[in-house]
Amino acid sequence: MFKDILLVGIGSFVGGSLRMVVSKYLQLCVAGSFPLGTMVVNVLGCFLIGIVSSLSGSENSISPAVRLLLATGFCGGFTTFSTFMNENVMLMKDGDDFSTSVLYLFASLFLGFVAVLAGRQLVLAFR
Repeated sequence: MFKDILLVGIGSFVGGSLRMVVSKYLQLCVAGSFPLGTMVVNVLGCFLIGIVSSLSGSENSISPAVRLLLATGFCGGFTTFSTFMNENVMLMKDGDDFSTSVLYLFASLFLGFVAVLAGRQLVLAFR
């Protein structure tokens, strides 16, 4: 168990650090307020977790430890958006109803947006 925690922690550290570097660099390259850095990191994270999850179930399978390091650790530290999207794909792939995936997708986006607004309002209310 400690080895697994260490693998996830190392991957998270590297992924989170790289997310900051990539996001900051891209924001410096783009004029305006569009969050290009975050969008690129999220899309790249989705691409990477797609590769890792495909390798996890193939003939050239990666070990559970490498999967923890890369998918849970690195991709999770790089962006949790990649995990969120991968879970949606897995819901559809595992034979669950398409509507379950769509519900999870839109409910997560809507509730996450509302939660950010609520958190901001809470802070403003106590200022």
